[in-house]
Formats: sequence, C-alpha cells, structure tokens
Amino acid sequence: MKRRLEVISMKTQGLLISGLVFALLIAIFAVINVDPVLVNFMFATTSAPLILVILISALLGGLSTGLFGIIRQYRLQREIKGLKRELDESRALHSSDRPVIQDRDLLAEHDNGLLKPAE
Repeated sequence: MKRRLEVISMKTQGLLISGLVFALLIAIFAVINVDPVLVNFMFATTSAPLILVILISALLGGLSTGLFGIIRQYRLQREIKGLKRELDESRALHSSDRPVIQDRDLLAEHDNGLLKPAE
C-alpha cells in the first residue's frame, strides 16, 4: 500500500512539474505574441491581442472535446450498467435451471450422465 502511495505521489509531482513547465511556455508565448490582430465574427469586427485569440480558441476546443468525452463516458457507463444487469439476470436464470445436488458422489454421477434428472 505504501509503495502504491509513493507511485501516486510521484505521478502527481510529475504532472505538477509538467504543468508548471507548460505554464511557463505559455507565458513566454504570450509575451512574444502581444501584437493586435483583426478578428472577424461575420457580424462584427474587432481587434484583440493574438495571444488572447489563441488562448480562447484553445480553451473552447478543449471544453468542447471534454464535453463530448464526458457525454461518451456517461453513455458507456449506462451501457455497462445495463449489460451487468442483463448478465445477472442470465446467471440467475441459468442457476435456477441446474439441479442442486449436495452430495459429492451424486454430483459426480450426475456429471458423468449416470444419474437421470427427475421429471
């Protein structure tokens, strides 16, 4: 258990360091790209810093991708729940079809075909 916590902790530290490096690169990118650009919205035109246009576009893309991923995950979980319910019903139906034999010798005879099921 302790080893697993160490691995999780190391993964968390790695993600934190990666996030900080990524944030530093974004900050440098933002400082370099401060020039204003013309943005046309078809019904209006405005001027905005290039980095703002890039960041908003990336944010909207990430949000839409995340939303589609969440919807897909929800549908798959519902499907899994239904399949588990179906499997449980099938197992219950299958287990009620089999004869219940307590004695091991009788069970062996039944499995070998020596004992006929009662009708």
